[in-house]
Amino acid sequence: MSPEAHPAPTGQVKEELKRGLASRHLSMIAIGGAIGTGLFVASGSTIAEAGPGGALVAYILIGFMVLLLMQSLGEMAAHLPVAGSFQTFASRYVSSSFGFAMGWNYWFNWAITVAAELVAAGVIMSYWLPGVPGWVWAGVFLALILGINVLSARSYGESEFWLATVKVITVIVFLIAGIAMIFGILGNHNNGFANWTNGEAPFKGGFVSIMAIFMVAGFSFQGTEMIGVAAGESQNPRRDVPRALKSVFWRIMLFYIGAIAVIGTLIPYTNPNLLRTGETDIAYSPFTMVFENLGIAFAASVMNAVILTAILSAGNSGLYVSSRMLYALALEGRAPRIFTRVNARGIPMPALLMTAAIGLFGFASAVIGEGSAYTWLINISGLSGFITWVGVAICHYRFRRAYVAQGNDVNDLPYKAPLFPLGPIVALLMCLMVIAGQNYNAIFEGLWLQVVSAYIGLPIIIGVWLVHKLVTGSKRIPLEQVDVSGIEVGQAQ
Repeated sequence: MSPEAHPAPTGQVKEELKRGLASRHLSMIAIGGAIGTGLFVASGSTIAEAGPGGALVAYILIGFMVLLLMQSLGEMAAHLPVAGSFQTFASRYVSSSFGFAMGWNYWFNWAITVAAELVAAGVIMSYWLPGVPGWVWAGVFLALILGINVLSARSYGESEFWLATVKVITVIVFLIAGIAMIFGILGNHNNGFANWTNGEAPFKGGFVSIMAIFMVAGFSFQGTEMIGVAAGESQNPRRDVPRALKSVFWRIMLFYIGAIAVIGTLIPYTNPNLLRTGETDIAYSPFTMVFENLGIAFAASVMNAVILTAILSAGNSGLYVSSRMLYALALEGRAPRIFTRVNARGIPMPALLMTAAIGLFGFASAVIGEGSAYTWLINISGLSGFITWVGVAICHYRFRRAYVAQGNDVNDLPYKAPLFPLGPIVALLMCLMVIAGQNYNAIFEGLWLQVVSAYIGLPIIIGVWLVHKLVTGSKRIPLEQVDVSGIEVGQAQ
């Protein structure tokens, strides 16, 4: 077996993965992961569900929770920048079984997201070529993102940089045009802020409706944590990871809050097309509706092209982070040894190909129908993302307590989360609240198929954790025995 099949242990500086990601790549990976169909598509249905004010509150609250989680992740990832990220932290700071469950959950989360994005790509392409089956486009786009990831980590970073740039420019143009429309500079929108006061606005359905869209808002923000995985291939993670997390979060918040405010002001929450944006007709993005109201020719085609870019970006990132997580799981003996193999370009090919195979679930759209497949996949992925965030909060709380208990000075950390211990505790409680209440209406109404699609990920991850715990006898690591050592990584060679 070649030396490449035996990567160095996770805690060492020498790694088989190549540190080819620059600071600008990390920033755009986080932005690209967080700005996607959640903003361009699902934002309309959240406004229809809870009104403009309710949607705004939901995104602000979830955004605050994500800020706390990213501070926690930044502290751990800057101290220990490894591709294993969440599962490595969970194994070191909590228990082996917890790490096993967190690692497989995150791999499953983004592997399934790849499948979901492939389904969405088929729906988008049907706007232009309705006669071509969705599974054909799923195969085409899977081959495309696989080809990008096969080249190198840097090629992935470059592709994500430019794909994310398209999305960022689109959002900025949208915000500028929307504000100009609100104040009568462009278009003929003369309603002012009437859509915030008509009917049940701004808070349709009160706090219950806000609770109902927390999961959608959370799914929209998922992707910011990708920096934790990408840190394993960052040139200078101790400098770049905290910088990227801090700057990127506020940009994402500005984009989301600004977009929700503009959409809620320009489009009545009672507009039936808003409800269609969360289902099969992705062509009815609220962004498209605003641009059409502005009188821009071919607005739907242009916006659909941008949404397709967002879908490819999310699938591209999902394939990258999930393959690295599978590699890290194998590196620590939690997945078959073959997934530790890395080629001369630093690409874990077996892990990449296995993850791409999960993308074949995108072909389920040809059997189940795009709308049904997309809804199931998004529900499963959204819950898995929140479970990952629960793990981040628990790991940070344990890490900091162990770090101090062993006589270390927190001021020696490359980045120190400013709101500890309140930050991880509040984030944990908010995550648990969202997980528990994501689809409680379906339980009360007896819609058991919806209940299963919403909560199926929870018993699976608990079962994985318990089975591993029973088989291995894994126990929680005492604080005094927690491995809080870090690694020093300078500029790439």
